[in-house]
Amino acid sequence: MTDLDTPAARPAAGRTHGVGAAAALRRAAPALAGYAAVRLLGLVGLAVWAAARGVDPLVRLTARWDALWYARIAESGYGYTVRLPDGDVHADLAFFPLLPWLERGVAAVSPLSFGEAGLLVSLVASLAAAWGIFAVTDLVLGRRAGVCAAVLWGALPVGIVQTMAYSESLFTALAAWSLYAVLSGRWALAGSLALAAGLTRPVGLAVAAAVWAGAVASFVRDRSAAAADGAPAGARDLHAVRAGLDVPFGGANRWTRALGMLLAPLGAAGYVLWVGRRTGEGLFGYLDVQAGWRNGFDGGAAFARFVAGLFASLPGALAGLALIAGVGLVGWLLLAGVRAGLPLPLLVYGSLVTLLAFGASSYFGSKPRLLVPAFPLLLPVAGAAARARPALAAALLALAAAASAVYGGLWLTGSGPP
Repeated sequence: MTDLDTPAARPAAGRTHGVGAAAALRRAAPALAGYAAVRLLGLVGLAVWAAARGVDPLVRLTARWDALWYARIAESGYGYTVRLPDGDVHADLAFFPLLPWLERGVAAVSPLSFGEAGLLVSLVASLAAAWGIFAVTDLVLGRRAGVCAAVLWGALPVGIVQTMAYSESLFTALAAWSLYAVLSGRWALAGSLALAAGLTRPVGLAVAAAVWAGAVASFVRDRSAAAADGAPAGARDLHAVRAGLDVPFGGANRWTRALGMLLAPLGAAGYVLWVGRRTGEGLFGYLDVQAGWRNGFDGGAAFARFVAGLFASLPGALAGLALIAGVGLVGWLLLAGVRAGLPLPLLVYGSLVTLLAFGASSYFGSKPRLLVPAFPLLLPVAGAAARARPALAAALLALAAAASAVYGGLWLTGSGPP
């Protein structure tokens, strides 16, 4: 299929798992090409800003801020701690291990430094993430919307972080494909990818929650349909309502569904327990490590105080109003997803990522970056773009890409960490 205006043909049960990778790649090719073009434009924007400010763009991508911590873990393992004059204790145990493991593996078989290996991992993972976002959106809203969603994700104002030696792209790839597996009934795969996501970032628990939400919803549908037919639970297959696919939920699939639920939280839980054992603080060891970075969860109280403090001056007040508008926009996107009837796993995942981003008492400049994995927020916008005239949609996406390139370069060459 090459016509983006043509609705996606939904494969029937038994054929879903047999769709070839080559055919899937051809279907996703416009989304991947559009995403790659947006991110290439972003790198050009970074190069321009870096030249104007006299900084090395490669250093900004591979050897600053969190990228240094990941590279140090890849090189020497865990155990590095910095004690600051104000009493804060920054320990590398705050960083989850999957990206450093991959950096170590790539550096071992290539001439790349650990930071450069992290950049390569992120570049590959960003394409995998764009493909996963396309696949999820294509399943729910159709192919044209899938292309728009992938391009929109690349054109986020802070999209440049997707091509840094950071963990956002790797995490988003794992999360998107786990959610796709949930929507298409591949429970063991969904749980395995959620486990890997949980080894990448603390918010991996949001992926596990989405797997559980999808599994519980499918169980409820299974029992309800069986009761309506007067047949025993699990006696016949059901169809996934939102995905539009014939996905079996009964019979032997109950066991793979249970396996997926079991696997999903093991990554994040396993790392947190390991940190607790290493620090000797048990279940609260990881929370203590995060407290040393002044990170925690206060429901957004610290963020609210930060925004309120901006109104002490006129320039700050303008920034405060912009932040309030941004929070309002995110809330509107969440509600739009609910009104659009997005599948429950997408709503659960997007809501939890958003809640953890705004509710954390972390460095406020990083909150836009923490929202990068919340791609379900983009689906209502992608659906609207898909329904618009092609020329208008293309113009708006191009404008978003250009704005992202300008802002991303300015943001990454600034003084503070992203």
